[in-house]
Amino acid sequence: MAYEILMPQLGLTMEEGTVSQWMKHEGDAVKAGDVVAEITTDKLTHELQSEHDGVLLKIVAQEGDDVPVKGILAYIGEAGERVTAAPAAAAPATSAADLKSVIVVGGGPGGYVAAIRAAQLGAKVTLIEREHLGGTCLNIGCIPTKCLLHSAELVSEIQDQGKHIGVEVSGVTVNFPQVIAHKNDISRQLTSGVAALLKANKVSKIDGEASFTAPKTLRVAKKDGSSETMAADAIILATGSINSQPPIPGLMENPNCIDSTGALSLEKLPKTMVVIGGGVIGLELACAYAAFGTKITVIEAQDRMLPMLDGDLTKVGVAHMKKMGMEFNLECPVQSVEASPMGAKVVCRDKSGAVVSFEAEKVLVAIGRKANTASLNLEAGQVEHDRGRILVNDRMETSVPGVYAIGDCVFGHAQLAHTASAMGEVAAENICGQSASYDEATNPTCVYIEPEAASVGLTEEQAKAQGIDYTVGKFPLSANGKSLILNGGEGLVKIIAGKEYGEVLGMHIIGPRATDLIAEGALAIGGEMTLDEIVATIHSHPTVTESVRECALDALGRAVHIPPRKKK
Repeated sequence: MAYEILMPQLGLTMEEGTVSQWMKHEGDAVKAGDVVAEITTDKLTHELQSEHDGVLLKIVAQEGDDVPVKGILAYIGEAGERVTAAPAAAAPATSAADLKSVIVVGGGPGGYVAAIRAAQLGAKVTLIEREHLGGTCLNIGCIPTKCLLHSAELVSEIQDQGKHIGVEVSGVTVNFPQVIAHKNDISRQLTSGVAALLKANKVSKIDGEASFTAPKTLRVAKKDGSSETMAADAIILATGSINSQPPIPGLMENPNCIDSTGALSLEKLPKTMVVIGGGVIGLELACAYAAFGTKITVIEAQDRMLPMLDGDLTKVGVAHMKKMGMEFNLECPVQSVEASPMGAKVVCRDKSGAVVSFEAEKVLVAIGRKANTASLNLEAGQVEHDRGRILVNDRMETSVPGVYAIGDCVFGHAQLAHTASAMGEVAAENICGQSASYDEATNPTCVYIEPEAASVGLTEEQAKAQGIDYTVGKFPLSANGKSLILNGGEGLVKIIAGKEYGEVLGMHIIGPRATDLIAEGALAIGGEMTLDEIVATIHSHPTVTESVRECALDALGRAVHIPPRKKK
């Protein structure tokens, strides 16, 4: 009996491979374990071994042929045995009965990516969105915020750096309505692009709100007033998150108290603003408005800003924000909000217990976000959750087989757009028969303060708390030529590595292009790279990326462009 040699799946997303070279020829004897061919994908070259003893009877796929996963490459059998070969490159036929039906609830960066990936894998996909394609990220989150920050960055560069580099501009003004209009234009362009991508991938879209009526059964209340009961082979919940509103007396009653959505839609630039919350959302918007000329006061109940970042990065960021004129009040929990002729008065207790207050035209409440699952009726769907945050495994599957959840609505994971997208791909691939799992080890955190900061892997504080024997490399961007050109050299690169082997455990960057550079740290952690391997990689000059290599050199005690460390 002849055996088929099939194209293997060499990666979670691999759909086809190329036969680069046959190591055996028709008529050659083959033993189990012999390398019969080399297979290449866009990521790697693989030596394909035979699983059987016999003779290579027939080569179906020739060198250079692209063959789908599980497509026939050749036959092995007994000498003289005849086989009838099918064309290698022909993808297996799929009948309508074989198609998976998938419903995706939510069209944000997790939902639309999951829908497209499932469609790529042959599923029949329906996406339900109650408001806007692109979700919070494209409409009232990541993208709009970065639009404001880019406008603010240009103002800062002209006003603060321009005269030092020979670019003197007088009378710089901020046309705030145009800033908002530009933000809206970018959002519309991106959301229309998502709509086009869904259409191109044959994803059906329903405008409406979905809720469970039973396990794996949804009622969809459509925008036209009608309703429909829907079921599918699999359901992906991607409903995202909403702003948290703390139970502060007087907060909800004051129209001058706004959340991040309100801060992105102001018609007039306020002269003063109190920001409640020293996390990512609050400080990103604080930096934008401070650059536009708004006087910013930040109130934080904890003892530090940006607790998700390595402490050294936070120090650099806070120091810069203070130079921008921002005031910080730590360990200062809010007690109430009162009416004020100026707009609003925020009453707090400082760390000594004394009552203090801060007045401003606007109060931005930015204390975090919560899962947007209240309307899903998770109990009817028998989906286990923790106060609305859905429990999932590393395949993104919930307590109900065939029901998956991704993004901000799940429990215990970073609430980031790229997190949701990665989870969406994992969920879609598992639904469509591929084995995929979500791993947060290489998931970067990016904070678009001024200067921007990014982090991946363990911070020094975390490494110390876990009792890890580690070494640290630090490289100030004041010693990097490109950074000096871009922002005067303000910033730092920091690497945490294992003491014995030098494996990269964490990378932390604050300074120009930090959010772009952090991908090198994610690759290093994902590939279990060492300091020596980063050093062995030539980094182009003059670039900010050189600082990553210099930081690795410093961790090894070999930094070239900073003075040698003092020996302990």
